[in-house]
Parts: sequence; C-alpha cells; structure tokens
Amino acid sequence: MKIGEFIEVPTNTFYTMGLVVGVLVVSTVVRRLLQAKNPSKDYTELRLRIQSWWWMIAIFFTVLIVSRKLAIILFALLSFLALKEFLSIVPTRLSDRRAIFWAYVAIPIQYYYVAYDWYGMFIIFIPIYFFLFLPMRMALIGETRGFINSAGVIHWATMLTVFCISHLAYLLVLPVKNPDAGFAGSVLFLVIITQMNDVCQYVWGKSLGKLKIVPKVSPNKTWAGFVGGVLSVALAAWFLAPWLTPLSNQQGLLAGFLIGISGFIWDIVISSIKRDLEIKDTGQLIPGHGGILDRMDSLTYTSPLFSISYTTPATRSESSVEDLVFPFGGKAHRFDPARIKLTWKKQAS
Repeated sequence: MKIGEFIEVPTNTFYTMGLVVGVLVVSTVVRRLLQAKNPSKDYTELRLRIQSWWWMIAIFFTVLIVSRKLAIILFALLSFLALKEFLSIVPTRLSDRRAIFWAYVAIPIQYYYVAYDWYGMFIIFIPIYFFLFLPMRMALIGETRGFINSAGVIHWATMLTVFCISHLAYLLVLPVKNPDAGFAGSVLFLVIITQMNDVCQYVWGKSLGKLKIVPKVSPNKTWAGFVGGVLSVALAAWFLAPWLTPLSNQQGLLAGFLIGISGFIWDIVISSIKRDLEIKDTGQLIPGHGGILDRMDSLTYTSPLFSISYTTPATRSESSVEDLVFPFGGKAHRFDPARIKLTWKKQAS
C-alpha cells in the first residue's frame, strides 16, 4: 500500500495497523455510549487510557511506516525513559551516580549494535562486558557499604530496560522473509500478541477465575485467567504468524504459548517489585496507564525470549552470523571457518 509519494507500507502490515486503529475507534465509541448511558458514573480513567492509546499507537505506527532507523531510535528512547523510571523508584546510594552514568552510556552502544546488525556484540555486551565493567567502576569509587545491593540493582535495571527492550528493535534489522509484512511485521506480531495476552488473561480471570495462583503476590491472577489467556493468544498467534512473520502456523502456535507464559511470569515479577517498594504504578508519564514500565510491562520478558527463539542463523543476515565479539572491532574481524581450515592445511603441509 502506497502512502503519499515516497512511503510504501507492505500490504499485511497496512491492514494489521488498520485493524488496530479500528479497535481503538470501537473502544472510543463504546466509552462514549457508556458515558451517555450512565452520566453519573465516572469514566475518566477509561477515557484517559483510550486517549493515551491513541497517542501511543499514532507514534508507534508512524515511526514504523517512516523509517527503520527512526523506529530503532524510538526504542532507544523508550529504554532511556524506562531506565530513568526504574532507577527513580529503587533505592540507590549517592555515590552510585557515577556508576549509573555508565548505565545510560550503555543505551547508545547497545542500539548501535542493533542498528548495524552486529549480533555477536548485541547479545553479550550488557550481560557480559557491562556486567564485568560495572562493579569495577563502583570499586574505584571507594564506597563499600551497600556495594552488592547497588551493583545488583543497577545491572538488573540495565538488563531489564536496555537489553530486554532492545530485542524489539533487533527484530527490525533482520532480513525480510515475508515481503507482504516487511521489516515491521515481526515487531507488530510480538506487540499485538503480548498486549492481547494481558487483556485475555484479565478477561478470563474476571469471568471464570476462582483458584488463585500466587495470592500473596498478585491476588487477581487465577488459573482460569492464566490458562484461558495462554490458549487464546496461542490461537491468535497461530492465525497471525504467517500473516506478519516468516513463521508457519505451527511455529506461531508455539510462539503464542511462549509469549503467553512469559507474559504471565513478568506480571507476577512486576507485582513483586511494586509490593516490595509499596507503590501502585512505576510512574505517571502516561495518563491512565502509569509509567513506561507499566505500559511496556510484559514486553520486557516476551521480547528477548521471542527474539532469541526467532533469531536463528536462517533469519539473521550473513554479515552478523559469524561476527567475533570484540567491542572495538569491526566487520573486518568476521570469523571465517573456511579461511582457518585453509591456513591450517598450508601449515600442516
């Protein structure tokens, strides 16, 4: 589908975006009908939530349509806001500011590896290089009281908000295997199925939920909600996978189960964090939703798990499959097994 003179949107992506906009239109109409039918009831929160969804969808779809690099920049910005929000709600020491600075520096580095499809460094930079660098930098500060707690908090925050979210962006740079969906297809698939999982688990839990799973952590989480939600999104993923990704129906079904289960796990993890910190929302940036972490919610868990299972050598570009993982190297350092075999044979002769 061609939009204007210079922008062309793949057919399946265009219709999927249209369907999402249609759902928002219906939600807006239903909210207004409810307000007209029950004028005495306060629907302010519902109105704010729907309005925020309009803004979020408008920004998200626009950057996906305009440019792949612009979409990567958007995810980098989301990582920055999520990291800032997380560090604002957890206790840190005054001396940790110099270490936290390097957590922010990790954001452009991580997304540089995304933009240039350097998979080798993308997948280990934060889990290994940053993990080893952070305590060294903190040790040089000289403050030992609370050292272990601070190192754990800062690294976990960076893993959660930068490493995990960047997997969404990495899906954008994979070679397009489904031309009808384009580079944005897999991202749309993951976001839609993840958000659908949250809704389905809530609806099934409210409708049939009686037996609670972890009442001390999240009293509203029930077995009916969990099972019903996972089965619902697995079925939806079975249908959507061939439409938006290179996956078959069967692979989409497995992806749906993975997203449904991992999304539930994140829900109880974030509930544990909020109960520990005694807060309701992680922030107030998004009216009706809370903070960035409240809205990104399950995507922080589903993104890396889906991306890693989806990102096989068959779906990665040839330039990224065999890259060595030197942080200051370049594409010239790519590993070539054939060349090593040839060198070994010459030496042996």
